[in-house]
Amino acid sequence: MTRILILGANGQIARAATRLLLETTDARLTLYLRNASRLNALEGNDRIRLVDGDVLDAATLDGAVAGQDVVYANLSGTMERQAQAIVAAMTKAGVRRLIFVGSMGIYDEVPGQRFGSVLDPYRRSATVVEASGLDYTIIRPAWLSDADEIAYGTTVKGEPFVNPGASVSRQSVADLVRRLIVNPAFGIGASLGVHAA
Repeated sequence: MTRILILGANGQIARAATRLLLETTDARLTLYLRNASRLNALEGNDRIRLVDGDVLDAATLDGAVAGQDVVYANLSGTMERQAQAIVAAMTKAGVRRLIFVGSMGIYDEVPGQRFGSVLDPYRRSATVVEASGLDYTIIRPAWLSDADEIAYGTTVKGEPFVNPGASVSRQSVADLVRRLIVNPAFGIGASLGVHAA
């Protein structure tokens, strides 16, 4: 049984990934978020453990990372510091597999677009993850929608982003997270752009 730590578990993509993982796997999920009471409706499910914490709280993060098979991070804010904290906790615990959600445009891979400094936190966090020595996958979604569909394609780092003007559904990104978890060799060391199909 796979043990998965979901950081930023109240985010929309993370909630969709949680539903997919509960429906399609036998994984045990540790849902890590500030104000864990926001997910109290999930209490009572014997496959879920809620942890109230900030990723920058090293002691709480260390405790949550210990014993996990996969860490899936879907965060915002101080991305570089968060990435550093995650890498440190995973290295300390000997946990290898990291799935980290960033943003399209961090490698200037969107034709005709220069997003400038707005993406600097995502660029810096990706640099931390790529240098970590972990078995990472970075996910770089296009603009997001709430469409009730799973329809997407992917590109790899170094390829131009496909269809950057179209939104991809959060459910599609969540499905990619699920695929990365259930197929352990898929996407190792990759940075995947996610676009609408």
